[in-house]
Formats: sequence, structure tokens, C-alpha cells
Amino acid sequence: MLARNTQHKALQWLGRQLFNRNDPEAFFDPLLERINPMWVKEYTPARVEQVLSETHDTKTLVLKPARRWSGFSAGQHVNICVEVDGVRRNRTFSLSSSPLLWRDQGLVTLTIKRLPGGLVTNWLHDHLQTGAVIGMGEAFGDFLIPEPARPVLFIAGGSGITPVLSQLETMAAQDYRAPVTLLYFVRTRDDIIAREKLRALEARYSALTLNIIATNESEEPRYLRDRDLEAVPGIKARQVYLCGPKGLMDLARDLLYRRGIADSDIHSTFFSVPTADLDRATLGGEVQFETSQLEVGSEGDATLLEIAEAAGLTPRHGCRMGICHQCSCRKTTGTVINRLTGQASGPGEENVQLCISVPRGPVSLDL
Repeated sequence: MLARNTQHKALQWLGRQLFNRNDPEAFFDPLLERINPMWVKEYTPARVEQVLSETHDTKTLVLKPARRWSGFSAGQHVNICVEVDGVRRNRTFSLSSSPLLWRDQGLVTLTIKRLPGGLVTNWLHDHLQTGAVIGMGEAFGDFLIPEPARPVLFIAGGSGITPVLSQLETMAAQDYRAPVTLLYFVRTRDDIIAREKLRALEARYSALTLNIIATNESEEPRYLRDRDLEAVPGIKARQVYLCGPKGLMDLARDLLYRRGIADSDIHSTFFSVPTADLDRATLGGEVQFETSQLEVGSEGDATLLEIAEAAGLTPRHGCRMGICHQCSCRKTTGTVINRLTGQASGPGEENVQLCISVPRGPVSLDL
């Protein structure tokens, strides 16, 4: 390990001296990409093997990452990189396949729903074809199956089913013996993602109880109710996993709290950034980017990442939601507010996540 670390540091030094970058291998990526996109070093190339339609607005991409990719655990996310209109765009998606598919066949799947006005999701639906190569980062996230096995309740809505599909397939393959219940909320029966896969899992995996609920097929919307939870055997002993629209997740948490379910037994993941109720009047200030010798004013309505990008900087980032920590940066002075939790940082040196941090007064960054 020491030799490997020493070699890595030497390469970084060489890269800084010759190419002004820490990864000299990636300097040659434009040439390698023309010869064979799967040789690129800056990210893990993944070839599109199939594009499958799930519903009218959801597709599954079957990808074959280069073998140097490190793999994943059920329930984790990846950042993908695609070029849209000449600009590289990064987005975060959950892996919807079991890690066994990667281990046995070298394949993974991403199940992606088209979003109204979505730049990347709509481009993927409209333009990505079999044979194309996209960039893929390493997997991350702690939305993981309990170990050792404990009873589980999944509550998913819409495309929030994607990490749950990975988990259920893994549980079935491992013969996860504790009881597992899935409450899956969709707008209509035509919006069920992976319908056949879910039914096949229900048929072969005796520990699984599946309940698919259509919310918009009756005169009154059919949302999550307390009696849905009442019908789950031994609910107080369950680990609860939430994934879906914010409204569903907020409602689920409220009903679970009323039933005495501890916050430590509730696990959630999200696809858009939830925000705390921040006092905008106290936010904003001068942001100094020390390495770049730039100083930019802010009004408290933008994160440090957005401020840096508006100033023409290109800091490293991934999910833009506070999950992957790729945008972590050293703050040298000043206070920032975490817009997920509303908590304030200390005034001195510490690492902060640019994508979820808003300045409160003057802030200096090592960027």
C-alpha cells in the first residue's frame, strides 16, 4: 500500500509540473477517447449494451463498465457523466440491478425516469443509444440492507423504486430470511416500474409481501394511510427504508413517528435536495476563493458551488445533493450554513460540502 501511495503522489507531482493537473494519465484522454472510449482514465467508461422501456417515461440502461470499476452494494448510487450540447454534465442515479449481475456478467443497470424540463434525463431518453459510452463514477451511499438480517419495510414512490429493486433482488438471491414488505406507490397501474420483475420476485421469494398502490385511479387520491402501516406485521421491529417524492417521505415519517418508530430505524435516500427553513436575512456575504484570487459577493440565495461556477470556476462535484462528498473543500475562515440541516459550521478551518453550504457572512475557501 505504501508503494502504491508513493507512486500515486509521484504521478500527481509529475502531472502538476507538466500538465498543471493531479492526474497526468487523463491528459491523454481526448486522444484515447478517439481511439477507444473504453480506455479513458479520468472516469470509468461504461458502454450501453441495451436500452429497455419500462413505462411511457422510464427507461433502463444496461451498462458494461470497464473492469477497473470497483463495484457496488445494493442501494447505492453512481454519478454518470455525459456530454450534452458540447458540455459535460454530471447526474446521480441509483443502481437498479443486483451486485450479482456485476459480479457474474460485468453488467449494471440504471433505471431513469424522464423529468419535465430535465436536461440530462431527457437527453438520455431521446439520444442515448446502444453502443454509446458514458462516464461513470465509483458507487457511494449508505442506503444499505441491514446486516445481520432484520425485518424490513420499504416505502417507495414512483422512480424511488430503483434502489429498492437492487436490494430486493439481492435479498432474494441471499435468501434473506427476515420478513420484507414493500409498499410501492404509483400514479396509475401503467406507471409501475419493473412490473414483471416485482411479480417474479413476489412469486419466488416467500419472505416478500408486495403491495402496489395506485394513487390517482379513484375520485379521491389514494395516499399512504395509517392502516397501510397497521397491516404490516411487527412494524415496530422493522427497519424502514423510504425512497420517493418528498411529499410521500414526509407523510411516511409523520405516520411512523406517531407509531413510535425511532428515527434511528428510518433510512431514506432522495433524488432532489431537501432544504431546511433558512433565515435568508442572515445569509450571504463575500466569498473569497484564495487559490484563484477571486472575491465574489453573494445574497444568500446560492450555494458555494453555484457561486464558484458563476465566477467561472469549475470545482469538482458529483451529485449536487450532499450525498457523494466529491465537492468537499477546505474552508479557511468564516461560517456557512448547511441547507439540508440548517446547522452552522464553526468559524475556522474545516472541510465543507460546496453543494449544500450557503455563506453566512464573509467566507474564504481554498479553491
